Amino acid sequence: MSGELDAIKQRRLEQMQQQMAQQQGAAAQQAAQQQQVEEAKQSILRNILTPEARERLTTVKVARPQLVEQVEMQLISLAQSGQLRTKIDDAKLKALLQQLQSRKRDTTIKHI
Repeated sequence: MSGELDAIKQRRLEQMQQQMAQQQGAAAQQAAQQQQVEEAKQSILRNILTPEARERLTTVKVARPQLVEQVEMQLISLAQSGQLRTKIDDAKLKALLQQLQSRKRDTTIKHI
């Protein structure tokens, strides 16, 4: 009886260890995919932004990460569709950031 119980416990322990190993493998694979996507994104941004514009984007990312993510995706989309003919310099990026920021600030709430 005790031998059967020990065998059941041992099988259950092995199953749990296999599940943990699979979960860790899946998490590592997902992290590697995210890293590849981030590297590809940064490579595209290096090609379409001047160093000053990349620096500004990095600085703004500290305070407004969602805004920067939106801008990055928009710029990458434009670059991939071939709509960007020249590199985006600091002045163009600043204007784009202000334009997107002003859209978000138009929302007002009036109390009755």
